[in-house]
Amino acid sequence: MSERPRKVLFGAAYYHEYQPSPRLHEDLDLMAAANMTVIRVGESTWSTWEPEDGCFDLEWMTPVLDGAHERGISVILGTPTYAIPMWLARRYPEIAAETSTGRPLGWGARQEMDYTHPAFKFHAERIIRKIVERFSKHPAVIGYQVDNEPGLRSFHNRGVFQRFTDELRHQYGTVENLNKEWGLVYWSHQLSTWADLWTPDNNAQPQYDLAWRRFQARLTTEFLQWQTAIIREYSTPEQFVTTCIAYDLPSQHDQEVTRDFDITAGNPYYAMQDAFAIPSSSNTSQGWAAGGAWALFRSGDRMYSSKQAPFLVTETNAGAIGGSEMQYPAFDGQWRQAAYALISRGAEMIEYWHWASNHYGTETYWIGVLPHDQKPGRVYRELSQLGAELKTADNALVGLTPDASIGIVYSNESKWGLAGQPCFANQDSIGGDERSYEKIFEAFYQGAFKAGAPVRIIHDRQIVGDKGRALDPAQVAQELPVLIAAGLFIADDELLDWLRGYTDAGGHLVLGMRTGYADHESRARLETKPSRLATHAGVSYQEFSQLDIPLALEPTAGLQLSTESRATRWIDYLEEQEATVLASYRHPQFGRYPAIVTRPTGSGRITTIGTLPNTELGADIIRWLTSEQTAVWEDLPEAVTVHSATNADQRRVHFVHNWSWEPARIATPGPLDDVLDRRLTNLSKIELGAWDVRILIEPAS
Repeated sequence: MSERPRKVLFGAAYYHEYQPSPRLHEDLDLMAAANMTVIRVGESTWSTWEPEDGCFDLEWMTPVLDGAHERGISVILGTPTYAIPMWLARRYPEIAAETSTGRPLGWGARQEMDYTHPAFKFHAERIIRKIVERFSKHPAVIGYQVDNEPGLRSFHNRGVFQRFTDELRHQYGTVENLNKEWGLVYWSHQLSTWADLWTPDNNAQPQYDLAWRRFQARLTTEFLQWQTAIIREYSTPEQFVTTCIAYDLPSQHDQEVTRDFDITAGNPYYAMQDAFAIPSSSNTSQGWAAGGAWALFRSGDRMYSSKQAPFLVTETNAGAIGGSEMQYPAFDGQWRQAAYALISRGAEMIEYWHWASNHYGTETYWIGVLPHDQKPGRVYRELSQLGAELKTADNALVGLTPDASIGIVYSNESKWGLAGQPCFANQDSIGGDERSYEKIFEAFYQGAFKAGAPVRIIHDRQIVGDKGRALDPAQVAQELPVLIAAGLFIADDELLDWLRGYTDAGGHLVLGMRTGYADHESRARLETKPSRLATHAGVSYQEFSQLDIPLALEPTAGLQLSTESRATRWIDYLEEQEATVLASYRHPQFGRYPAIVTRPTGSGRITTIGTLPNTELGADIIRWLTSEQTAVWEDLPEAVTVHSATNADQRRVHFVHNWSWEPARIATPGPLDDVLDRRLTNLSKIELGAWDVRILIEPAS
């Protein structure tokens, strides 16, 4: 197991092979001058490592590693398996990925291959071994990134489908049992033999759909585990292994993917400029690029959640990101804001994509630290300041355990279940919104952000554990006195019973729409909803409805609501039995049913929310849920946020952001020292400029 970084690593992906003219030493000197301490290399250039089948060229990388080491810059070495050379595609056309049965992808992009195919794996293993054997003992190499952004596609190749069939046969035993478990009597889908199993292309059965998505994610996990095992034959104990996760890709399960890694790593890209402003002009949701300051913190919390531990940022915005049509470079100060936001949630490396802007290729206008003229400019100056600050901070910002006022359960399987059976329609096209789960999750996360309540994301599979190693509900209730389970559509009996045990142990459980509606096979449960929790929650429902027009609510029983609070998109027809109604809908039909109810149970409480809250309603609910928690920072301007953590030395660190053009002056909760300027100590007030951030730490005892 590798050692943790002793300070936050800082750098960029570096592709000397992409440069139109040799400038290695000039680039590395500029990096050193900007206090960069790490580069990532090699993950995109299989054709450079192996220009022809069996003809290897490894030494082009030696000057890069040597030059980096001479300047004290560490290196993360990538395996080049996500972008295969054309000679491999030409000589082995059977490895082409089929995203529908019998229709192979054309070549010309990347990640076009079926990475389970033996021909691909033979050549991939050969190049991995050549590279790692050659450079594993190089003193610059501190770790390895296997592949890159895995899980982009679902493979429909014949061999993959046959393996899927075999795994179902081993799991269910007989076709009769599969018929029963999947309800294949419906629409005359009963199988008489395993050969009757249809390919997934036109499948409309949700049980099949969930099994297929699980299977595809498992293929990704196995592929990365296979690469990791090869790396570990050569790596030293001090070197780590990871990958770069794009969290929104469909065929990966981040918790499972990271199980065999030393540390999590990912690529939190984000929209810049006015997208960071608080208050925001619109409620933007997070896809491949985070929209809004709240979504940046959500990215950090998702990465932390994969292993419940600090993580690395292997890619994030340098200049404008997203192609020739998305040129929105950051305002001055926003790079610092983004970096420290991610560090506040546990990032131990900030690495930009990428060092030098490409002069050709698909990503010509994904602007790097250096622009196309290769001269240091505004981006370089801003990041140089950040590099100097991180050098000053030294080890104060590593080993962070971020604060959390509430926990939110995350479920990859519910994400897949609600992608197959969306609860929301696409607002701009026909059909269901495959991001329905994310919309539910984000509603509560965004509400928590607005309310100033930091979040700990915890996976459903982390809760119940493996082989009976479930988390202790009493310990979780003590660490996270409020736990939100919203959109938890796919949930087995063990998980639902654990949630009940959490309330018995004193926790405040919040149930949201769709939670516990389906079982582990995506079958609608027979129990009264919310399943296995209705009696404890003192509420049940049978009907539910889409909601096209947002509704105002009528609060009761002490719940304070903002004038802009609204119920949106969904209503469960809740019927309270022994629960207190906190809010009802202002509507002649829906007003018969409560929107929010609460009931004490065991030593804790269950609150049930029957709608999708907008940001204002979500914030009001979170404020009520956390009203008994003591606020450390008070009277903050709307545009100022504070996220706190405890570092490896058990000292409290506070990250104070100003997400606006207006300067701010605020009081600290006690005497604090400035991490980035050692001359500033025992501060009782601080000033923040436009798009500014201050890092404060409690004085050493």
